[in-house]
Amino acid sequence: MTLSRERVVGTDGTSPWPALWAMVIGFFMILVDATIVTVATPALLLAFGTDVNSVVWVTSAYLLAYAVPLLITGRMGDRFGPKRVYLGGLAVFTLASLWCGLTTTIGGLIVARVAQGLGAAMMTPQTMAVITRTFPAAQRGRAMSLWGAVAGFATLTGPILGGLLVGGLGWQWIFFVNVPFGAVAFVAAWRLVPSLAVSRRRFDLVGVVLSATGMFLLVFGIQEGQKYDWGPIVGPVPVWSLIVVGALVLVVFVWWQSVLGRRETGSEPLVVLRLFRDRNFSLANIAICSVGFAITAQGFPLMIYAQSVRGFTPTEAALLLAPLAILSGGLAPWTGKLTDRIHPRLIGGFGMSTFVLGLVWLALAMGPDTPVWQLLLPIALLGVSNSCVWAPISTSATRNLPMDQAGSGSGVYNTTRQVGAVLGSAGIAVLMQARLAALLPGAGGSGSGSPETAAAGGPLPEAVREPFAQAMAESVLLPAAVLVVGLVAVACFATPQHLLARRDRTADAPVAGA
Repeated sequence: MTLSRERVVGTDGTSPWPALWAMVIGFFMILVDATIVTVATPALLLAFGTDVNSVVWVTSAYLLAYAVPLLITGRMGDRFGPKRVYLGGLAVFTLASLWCGLTTTIGGLIVARVAQGLGAAMMTPQTMAVITRTFPAAQRGRAMSLWGAVAGFATLTGPILGGLLVGGLGWQWIFFVNVPFGAVAFVAAWRLVPSLAVSRRRFDLVGVVLSATGMFLLVFGIQEGQKYDWGPIVGPVPVWSLIVVGALVLVVFVWWQSVLGRRETGSEPLVVLRLFRDRNFSLANIAICSVGFAITAQGFPLMIYAQSVRGFTPTEAALLLAPLAILSGGLAPWTGKLTDRIHPRLIGGFGMSTFVLGLVWLALAMGPDTPVWQLLLPIALLGVSNSCVWAPISTSATRNLPMDQAGSGSGVYNTTRQVGAVLGSAGIAVLMQARLAALLPGAGGSGSGSPETAAAGGPLPEAVREPFAQAMAESVLLPAAVLVVGLVAVACFATPQHLLARRDRTADAPVAGA
């Protein structure tokens, strides 16, 4: 990725770019690990002699431990300093990666993945907080474009890297590879990331308990609902009741935050609700939730289609996403530069619109014998659209954040994105099962036509290839529909203050020759 040579001076008078580059190494690692395990499913089934549900938990445990604490870890950055919290999370993540590769039981791997997720949760909000606190508001677009390019590139290349490592070195190396990169990232962040001022107010322990409990119940219920067919999970307790209770606990959490926010002294709330008075912050959270949903949801039907209908190997299937990853990463610096100069609704709206069109185009192209090049064209369009959504949305969310609330705002934003990803995972699983049941009666359970069997490498009889492909294609339309909500949110972005100031200066400038 080539960035503009225009010099950016941070809030302390020095260039903030070295610190950002140091932090995105670790940020890249934690997002890759959210998707890298998916292509290792057959290898893990063989290595541990276990079932598909246990292997699915290798990913679910990581996502759950990653999503639940984000509100808390975002606030920790404000309280203890983003550099300290980031380095602590990176150390936990790297050591947990080593643990993952050395474990000999599926239960041990799941526990190690929980530790990885906790380390990732400590790191993620600090990257955005450092951008917010070191880059001037008018020059934040290019920094957010790098952050967004890394987020999109990592999420999409995880399956590619996973396929190469599992096929060449074994499943352990999808975790061992983090150890040297983690060590390099730790040294780079230690040397290059500045120590920023901290807020010394007392921590909101009641808010910690409420947010962690509510987020766990909500995310766990959504994530595991399909597994339990939305029925009993423990005795007579249905899984949907966890979602309801989790939502109610989060309502109590919001009420408690409003109570703390009205007090002059005492504990600092985890989420400062007045942040949502900023129109762009609220709209950006809606938009990034839809993007998180779509990025996660689009991959499942495409990968199952490629491997089960087309007979591709995991590596070959993952390489279908190569145009998306390359274009997304390559164009992101250019779109980030534009984000600083033009209204974010223009470039963000273009990105969201083409995202929807690309998914619809892909759904229409997913036939049982479609030439590969006809699949690569809409996937390439998705790469263009991805390069145009991350920077405008992220920059709009953080442009007006107070410096002492950067961690809190980043925690909220990343929590919203991660909840969107969990919703995408659960929603696409439900729709895939429903469409299979409609098009292939009797194949929506555990038979040879089910997504679980397909994920484990099960072959598809010739007679079911066409309806199976149709079911996966129709499933791709779900993330397209959800993105329409994000498109409306982006279209409603207010004009940033730095653009209003530039417009006023232009209007006040004397006309030549007057």
